[in-house]
Amino acid sequence: MGPPLSTRRLILASTSPYRRSLLESLGLRFECLPPGVDEERRAGEDGAHLARRLALAKAQAGARQRPDALVIGSDQVAVRGADVLGKPLEHAAAVAQLRASAGRELRFLTAVCLIDAASGAGQSHVDETVVQMRALSNDEIERYLAREPAYDTAGSFKVEGLGIALFEWIRSEDPTALQGLPLIWLCAALARAGLPVI
Repeated sequence: MGPPLSTRRLILASTSPYRRSLLESLGLRFECLPPGVDEERRAGEDGAHLARRLALAKAQAGARQRPDALVIGSDQVAVRGADVLGKPLEHAAAVAQLRASAGRELRFLTAVCLIDAASGAGQSHVDETVVQMRALSNDEIERYLAREPAYDTAGSFKVEGLGIALFEWIRSEDPTALQGLPLIWLCAALARAGLPVI
């Protein structure tokens, strides 16, 4: 069975391979565009506000490029206590991030915004996922990163891969949110915007 019948163009304003893969799982036709948004955190900005602001900015950037489309913007922020965690980008930073997170609780705030560029109507949502990291030895951290160098993800792990072995538990209303795009909410939002998934 093919994708649902609709003439609406769907845009994912993201270069993330994880978000692309998640959206592909719905069987929809869509185009990915780089949003070109500065993701720098503002002074005093908390994690939820940062995620929400960036998701909106990405959706708006995509809407400017495709003014006839439905545009999805999303962003995820990891929070450990009062610290907002960025992507480590390299090995030493990933090791340091996992050492500091070992035995701790982390919150992942995944924001998504859907904009109908033609009408200007928008919908937004922030999903919170809480994970409890296991106590990890230095050897375990090094072995994990050798097998799965998760340098491009906040928190320095990939839950859809070997990273699942780093947790004691996960609490979430949407298992796809921790991977970067809350599909449960998005499916409902798309239906409200006239693009039902099923």
